[in-house]
Amino acid sequence: MSDHTPLQDLEWPNHMNELPKEFFVREDIFELEQEKIFRGAEWHPIAHICEVPNKGDFKTMTIGAAPLLIIHGLDDEIRVFYNTCTHRGVQLVTEPFGNKKKYQCPYHRWMFDSEGELRGCPSVEEYSPGFKREDYALETLRMEIYFGIVFITMSEDTPPLDEYLGVVKKTLREALGTEDLRLLGYHKASYKANWKITSDNDVFHGPLLHKAFALLNWHGGKGVLNVDSKRGHLAINGEINALPKSQLINDHSLVSFSENDPLKGHSRLVALYPAVDIIKHLDSISIRFYTPWGVEDTEVHVAYFARKDDDEEMASQRIRQSSNLLGPCGMVSMEDAAVFQRVHNGSRTPGNAIFQKGVTSFDKLETEFKQNDETATLVRWEHYRDSMGFKRASV
Repeated sequence: MSDHTPLQDLEWPNHMNELPKEFFVREDIFELEQEKIFRGAEWHPIAHICEVPNKGDFKTMTIGAAPLLIIHGLDDEIRVFYNTCTHRGVQLVTEPFGNKKKYQCPYHRWMFDSEGELRGCPSVEEYSPGFKREDYALETLRMEIYFGIVFITMSEDTPPLDEYLGVVKKTLREALGTEDLRLLGYHKASYKANWKITSDNDVFHGPLLHKAFALLNWHGGKGVLNVDSKRGHLAINGEINALPKSQLINDHSLVSFSENDPLKGHSRLVALYPAVDIIKHLDSISIRFYTPWGVEDTEVHVAYFARKDDDEEMASQRIRQSSNLLGPCGMVSMEDAAVFQRVHNGSRTPGNAIFQKGVTSFDKLETEFKQNDETATLVRWEHYRDSMGFKRASV
């Protein structure tokens, strides 16, 4: 397929284990994804309620290209708005988080309260005929909360959240452990790669790319992968056990479980389509939010959590593992930025990316997966292909 093939003429490879490389690098594909996926019939996690625990707390996020504003209102309700003034469309808030009672647009000084209502605007007596402040409240997005996670959708066609999450709900609850979390902090990292590369979550590569991951004996684990065949969500119920002695590390507390951890010896990862991961590895609890700024520009916000009832020693252990082991520059993850960029660069060449580990058929998707197969994400890719409207090539 040529880079100049019109969108309507593009075809997906016939073999179920192949992806067209050009879908990672084409600007027109990226623009279509904004419409079909990010503004389409999908739920997007944007925060945990503990990120906005107090009245007046806010957090800003971007889904696709749309800036969003999450506010814990002074009436104790959490709402999500488009982060744009209803006057001339100016982005209302630029800070990543904070606490405010009122939100003022810097351009023409329109003032909104924490419930999104327009409370003041200068020179109102000279506005257009019939102007009413109540007609210019911030636009509220459709929102639901599941196990403390705030989800939004920009489409009225999106099914109810409980139905949408399907088979991954149990693993999601196990990963977080409780709704009663507290925020430890954030990491942010930028990758010079397409968002679909950074969020692919092929588990085969773990101990092959990340030498430190070998400490957790991932390839020797007997965990299972469950995939929601309708929505493309992936749930990994993995086995990880730190090797008792290794010359790779001096501080073995970085690869240990707390004694009272109900998941000791196991990990949980939920990759929610299209681009959020909820992860429990060892004592680290995190949510990764992937933000595609451009076809080769992806920013990942990683939020780290502790349980509300953790003592300071346990919270400190979670911070050390989250940052030093699993963060963007941690021992397990430090290679990701380089390899993501190399995948993106390589995708500028003709042909297809071809999955191998766990493939038993070219004409149907697998339904059962081992812990270290790479084929589970093909179910996500099939949902992507279908939602984008691309047909498979005939034999």
